[in-house]
Amino acid sequence: MPGRTADVGSATEDYVKVIYGHTEWQGEPITPTVLASSLGLAASTVTEMVKKLGLAGLVNHVPYGAVTLTDAGRTLALRMVRRHRLIETWLVESFGYGWDEVHDEAEVLEHTISDRLLGAIGDQLGNPERDPHGDPIPAADGTIAIPSATVLAALPAGATGRIVRISDRDPALLRQLRSEAVNLDAEIEVVGRDALGGALTIRIDRADALALEVDLAEEAASAIWVSTR
Repeated sequence: MPGRTADVGSATEDYVKVIYGHTEWQGEPITPTVLASSLGLAASTVTEMVKKLGLAGLVNHVPYGAVTLTDAGRTLALRMVRRHRLIETWLVESFGYGWDEVHDEAEVLEHTISDRLLGAIGDQLGNPERDPHGDPIPAADGTIAIPSATVLAALPAGATGRIVRISDRDPALLRQLRSEAVNLDAEIEVVGRDALGGALTIRIDRADALALEVDLAEEAASAIWVSTR
């Protein structure tokens, strides 16, 4: 199939991409249980596939332990991450898709387009360094630069910084955040949490208007990464 690494199927590509993505913004390795949940598959199915990936030299895994990528697995994962994120960016920039609409489309297209078309897409877009959600796009040689950032939920009151990444896991949350002017590159300050430890209040600086205060639930605050200063 065009664009597919020889002798590697789409299921393998999906597995290594999810394993890589789990640790891209935090250091806790993925377990088979979490991998099964992320892929929406039965634990037994994932266990068998992890064994196959191990035999293929793509992952390291011991029973009941974490699953980690080998060098070969990471190379394949970064290739698929590049495809996915370039396609997401292409759909937004060239076809007017919303940032909440591109993930599922990219999941399909990343397995089918040719390397030639992917290269043309990258050239057309000016070889962007991040996708619409702030996730870094690996270069063609597999190198990737991940910005230093902290999840918003972990920041104390008074912390300031710039939003550099918003997880694309929940499209409804992306739509909500966009409606509240919570976007990439927004300059924010953490005001604090309410007295009962619930919503986190942030202040968003806006060049053309008064600063805006927004209350974020834990789910939202845990989906936003901030480069602090």
